[in-house]
Amino acid sequence: MSAPHLPPRSPEASALTRFLTAEPDEWPRLAPRVVEEAGVDTLERIVRATTARVGEAVTVLDSPEGLIVSGGEGQVRAWAQVAPDGELTALRVEGARYTPPRGRRRLPAPLTLVVCLTLVALWNVVSVWTATDRIAWLGDMAALAAFYVVVEGVGAPAQQPRRLRRTVEAGAVAALASAWRLPGLPAGHGALRAAGGIALLAGSVWLVAAARLHRWRAPLSQPLLFPLEGTWYVVQGGGRVLNHHARIPEQRGALDLVALGPHGTRGRPGRELTAYVAYGRPVRSPCDGRVVSAADLVQDQNPGEIRYQPPYGNHVFLDTGREIVKLAHLRPGSVTVAKGETVRRGQLIGEVGNTGNTTEPHLHIHAERDGVGLDLRFTGVPGRLYRGRVVRA
Repeated sequence: MSAPHLPPRSPEASALTRFLTAEPDEWPRLAPRVVEEAGVDTLERIVRATTARVGEAVTVLDSPEGLIVSGGEGQVRAWAQVAPDGELTALRVEGARYTPPRGRRRLPAPLTLVVCLTLVALWNVVSVWTATDRIAWLGDMAALAAFYVVVEGVGAPAQQPRRLRRTVEAGAVAALASAWRLPGLPAGHGALRAAGGIALLAGSVWLVAAARLHRWRAPLSQPLLFPLEGTWYVVQGGGRVLNHHARIPEQRGALDLVALGPHGTRGRPGRELTAYVAYGRPVRSPCDGRVVSAADLVQDQNPGEIRYQPPYGNHVFLDTGREIVKLAHLRPGSVTVAKGETVRRGQLIGEVGNTGNTTEPHLHIHAERDGVGLDLRFTGVPGRLYRGRVVRA
């Protein structure tokens, strides 16, 4: 009987398997740079914790989610880099058991817009265009307006393809066209229905406004230079409703910045990295500071997918003496500075990429002091920075 067919191991999987199954006294030979950077004691803790999670008889295989370290009791994800001679040069192991996905997928963004359009069309047909009196029409229009406030204010619609975005917005025009019926309708007595719609509209406006105006009341020591040139769009920023970074203390004031084109964040159809308008755009230092961490060798993610990698990917972290400013997801091979160097405000430090915990090319930037995120301010960029805002620098 022939042996079962197993998928070929990548060089990273092979090197990590050798490392995890070797004795500590072999590690300086297998991964000298990793040992020098982390130390044997730290690596021993990592390996012991990994073995405790997955069990003995450790094997490592490649998968779409990253390197999977498996044993008799479970799995964890990992990331590694190797030199041409097989030496393990970088390592990261997730500190929790990994559960493979069950095939549940999120709706693609265009399909999400189609769903929104369908909801708007149904509302127009069922409610606005069939209202039996003016009060009912007013309540239904207020509720429909609340829907648009949430879609436009929370959904960052400009990142979607322009054609789909305009189609959804056309639903509002179709609803307003129903006003021609008002002269022929009775006044009506549905004050409660109207009040409900108006309350829903007021609540949605308050929700979006509060999230856009939110401040953490933790200011920077001085404004930063906006690190990008041209026109950029904030896809994450503001308060909790508008910024998925808000749940992480050090990142709570972070911004994610993309560039826009005819196809949302892409300049042409397709999912190649170069189709994204932001990809490869220069990133400049927002401040004077000393580089406390820099990485340049993490490979780009395929847009729409996330393999397990160091969360920031390629990055530059700058110590101003008062706070740490972090710029992340840079293009591999583009980082121009190294740990320990001093950089000046406006100096080129890299290019926008798609490395780390990211689904499409963008720049992540945040500032922190003592592990707590700060409110970002940029010279020449007035007002609050929130999801959906266009910044011209």
